[in-house]
Amino acid sequence: MSLPFFDHTGPDGSPLPIAMAHRGFSREGLENSMAAFRAAVDLGYQYLETDVHTTADGVVLLFHDGTLDRVTDGSGKVSELPAATVAGVRIAGQEPIPRLDQLLAELPTVRLNVDVKDWNSVRSIAAGIEEHQVHHRVLLTSFSDRRRRAVLKLLSRPVAASAGVVSVGLFTVLGRLLPGPVFRWSMRWNLRGVHALQVPVRYGRVEVVTAGFVRRAHALGLVVHAWTINDPGEMRRLLELGVDGLVTDRADLLRDVLLERGEWPHS
Repeated sequence: MSLPFFDHTGPDGSPLPIAMAHRGFSREGLENSMAAFRAAVDLGYQYLETDVHTTADGVVLLFHDGTLDRVTDGSGKVSELPAATVAGVRIAGQEPIPRLDQLLAELPTVRLNVDVKDWNSVRSIAAGIEEHQVHHRVLLTSFSDRRRRAVLKLLSRPVAASAGVVSVGLFTVLGRLLPGPVFRWSMRWNLRGVHALQVPVRYGRVEVVTAGFVRRAHALGLVVHAWTINDPGEMRRLLELGVDGLVTDRADLLRDVLLERGEWPHS
């Protein structure tokens, strides 16, 4: 993988699995807070998974939900509120909602897996990436392939990107049905501009991450990241299967597993 986001190697130059802290790391429910992001970095994490929404006046926030109600002491839709109002609310009554520019400035070496949650954030996240020139530090993802493509079209330089739900669904189903050459031809067209498949291990009754899935992805030059993996046994199983990265709420446990395997970058 040639894009800088994926450069993650050991002392001998061999690639290491990418460990991503899902919304940072907090056992106290402080997801997507600077406290959670710092806690992950303190453990040695170089990759953070986060989400973006944009306020009514164009400020990009690192926040999962479209509304404030679930995790903060405030209420209302983020897209309908000015940044000054959102600045006064607290995650779990404790931590402010961080801005994208704040995290980029305070944690200048981390790489961000950014989930673009709504159409209101397409132009604002593209503008933030351009303003701070962090193309090399970002992997863009969205459940919507159209939304991801819309952001990429606004950027002046290539940025790593992950496929949306429709593209992943086609990859999963057609990979089991079509002859190899036909499948690869169709996926090269459908997954143009995509570098990663970030997927759940299972979707309902369908097992997504299988040896065949990983093999087919690698044959097309794509990396596979599985989410959200919190059990050490499952972490080990997926790493043995050949996945290229894991997203986890339990950054502490994944770090231990990778240390045990000699695949932690600071070991």
